[in-house]
Amino acid sequence: MKVIVNATPPIALTILGQLELLRAMFDDVLVPPAVYEEVIAQGTERIGATAVANADWLQVVSPTVTPTIEPLLLGLDEGEMQVLLLAREVQPDWVLIDEKLGRSVAKAMGLPVKGTLGVLLAAVLAELLPKEQALEGLQILLAHGIWIAPHWCAWLEEKLSKAS
Repeated sequence: MKVIVNATPPIALTILGQLELLRAMFDDVLVPPAVYEEVIAQGTERIGATAVANADWLQVVSPTVTPTIEPLLLGLDEGEMQVLLLAREVQPDWVLIDEKLGRSVAKAMGLPVKGTLGVLLAAVLAELLPKEQALEGLQILLAHGIWIAPHWCAWLEEKLSKAS
């Protein structure tokens, strides 16, 4: 399986000490250069920068096409635009984006969108993560100032309550 990741999911997974879930769940983890730059170079003092820099299994891949419209006109940042362009080219199994606008654009493009909470749920279902740890992870992310819409918190809690 192949996944393309935007900045927030690897940062959030690093906060939880679970960045390796991406490696365990996917054969190929692709990161566009703008996302890698955002997390590593611009985020040198932020959580996630060192862990992502040391994850030699992450593949930095550039989209071969350039946007036909300025990303900012759509309200997207350069990283989100590169994620979407690369996803359109390589047709991954998942596109990991947590930001609302990026997710909406990806869905409109017909891309298979998931977020950090989707990774946690999939990890539980694949028996890579205990259900309790996923629920605790949600609370840890909220405590670290990661904004998660209440309906997504409820969604994860409901799905985990039904998971065996």
